[in-house]
Amino acid sequence: MAEHFDDKTEPATARRRDEARESGQMPKSQDLTSAALLLFGMVAISLTSTNFINGLAGLMRALLGNQFYGDNADVLGNSMRISLPVMVRILSPILITVLGVSLITTYMQVGFRITTKPLMPNLAKLNPVQGFGRLFGGQNWFQLAMNLFKMILVAVIAYNRFNLHLPEVVSLSAVDFPANFSIAAGIIYDLAWRIAVALLILSLVDWIYKKWKFERDIRMSKQEIKDEAKMMEGDQAIKGRRRQLGRKMIMQRIHRDVPRADVVVTNPTELAVALKYDPKSMNAPRVVAKGAGFLAARIRQIAIQNGIPLVERKPLAQALYKTVDVGQEVPAEFYQSIAEILAYVYELAGKGLRRLREAV
Repeated sequence: MAEHFDDKTEPATARRRDEARESGQMPKSQDLTSAALLLFGMVAISLTSTNFINGLAGLMRALLGNQFYGDNADVLGNSMRISLPVMVRILSPILITVLGVSLITTYMQVGFRITTKPLMPNLAKLNPVQGFGRLFGGQNWFQLAMNLFKMILVAVIAYNRFNLHLPEVVSLSAVDFPANFSIAAGIIYDLAWRIAVALLILSLVDWIYKKWKFERDIRMSKQEIKDEAKMMEGDQAIKGRRRQLGRKMIMQRIHRDVPRADVVVTNPTELAVALKYDPKSMNAPRVVAKGAGFLAARIRQIAIQNGIPLVERKPLAQALYKTVDVGQEVPAEFYQSIAEILAYVYELAGKGLRRLREAV
């Protein structure tokens, strides 16, 4: 076992920790949850004891004071109809407390994480020989010692409290109800409270050990850290290559489609949207290119080089950039604004053509 950890001297990386948690390997002490449930369950019972006893007494009077007629099914149904609301009312504070404590203690240990890998079947765990070996293996000696110590501790506490309250226990037969019930409940509560505190202290030790063991088990060697760094660098290189290819494809499309546009709507410098409209093949103007920042500057540059008019319309450019993808026709709400721009562009083109004819 020592040889296994000799070369694993470095703290685990964030990636290694995430992989361990995804596989269900987390520093969790079930004993801590159980001890907290027992302790806070006793607190809830203590705070609601009056309501609990009064509710049970009232239920017993209701059941014994009513004479139900009919077959067994009718009697059972009437009894459940009376008992169920009372039991829900007197038990709900305790059950809610237990549920809340369970969720809180689990969250404090492992956080919020859902994984199904620990639920996957593993036939190796069903081997009794391997299971017996794991029970007495080097990694589980602490848990075995803790379980034995808990049994001994609970037995010692129960024995001491029983000897202390032995005269009261013997005299219960001479005490009338409900006084004898109150005395017995006090003895049991005192015993349970002491056991709960002792188990909570032991469970904290158990959780500290499991947290330390978790950190030890996920340690990495220096070579593993180097290999992970190389793999991460490879991933980043692949992602960078993909981004580079994506930018290259966008630039190729811009160089191809912008010269065919009728107009470029700008923001004026941050955004640029190139529009084309062919009444014979399109139902509405279409966005053939768009970009922000560097791409917007490149679109404007190509448009100027190819004599494509630039028209500054800030609200329209922003709306088209956010809502219309490249290759899509513009929605109907933009028809009026774009029609005015195209009419203006066509008018400029017509004036230029007339001037060219006059010069000739």
